[in-house]
Order: sequence, then structure tokens, then C-alpha cells
Amino acid sequence: MKKVLITDDANFMRTTLKMMLERHGYEVVGEAENGMVALEKYKEMKPDIVTMDITMPICDGIKAVKLIKQYDPNAKIIMISSMGQESFVKDAILAGAKGFIVKPFKEDYVVQAIQKL
Repeated sequence: MKKVLITDDANFMRTTLKMMLERHGYEVVGEAENGMVALEKYKEMKPDIVTMDITMPICDGIKAVKLIKQYDPNAKIIMISSMGQESFVKDAILAGAKGFIVKPFKEDYVVQAIQKL
């Protein structure tokens, strides 16, 4: 069973993703409300996959990807961005993200994107 860390500043979004992923056999080992918490939880929980929102307080998703990739160059991180944030996707990929999902998203698309990792 693949372990997932969900990072998003919106509790509703974390809950939605958690329910989707658990329905498809993923184990959600942690949730983070910003990039700094994600880095701490990544080190502690060593998940197989990280979902990462782009726009968050304290530490945004792109900076968090860079920090996690410095700690673990093999980290598998997929970005989740709102419509209109496509300009950040290139930065996220350059930082080391393996893919991206655009909000609002469909459950099947989320699962397929994560399975590709």
C-alpha cells in the first residue's frame, strides 16, 4: 500500500483528497497545512507520494518541493493548483515535481495521475 502525505492549506481539500485516495487503496499517513509542516512530516513519515498545493501561507508549494527534493532527491511529489495558476506549474516541474493536477479535479483523474508516479 502506497503511503501519501497531503499538503494543502484548506482543510476541506485535504479531507476530500484523503477520502478519494483511501477509496483507491492508498494510505494517507499525514496532512500538512503549509510547506514547512510538509517538510517536517516528510522527514518523519517517509511517504511514497506527496500531494502539494501551490499557494499556501508560510511556505508555498514550490519552495516546499525544493526543500523536500534537497532532503530526498527521489521524492515523488505531484502539484495541485487552482485554475489560473498554470504559470506556476513550470516552476513546480523545474523544482522537481513529477506532475500536476488542476482544481477543480475529478476523482478518476487524481487517481490516474498518482498511479503514474
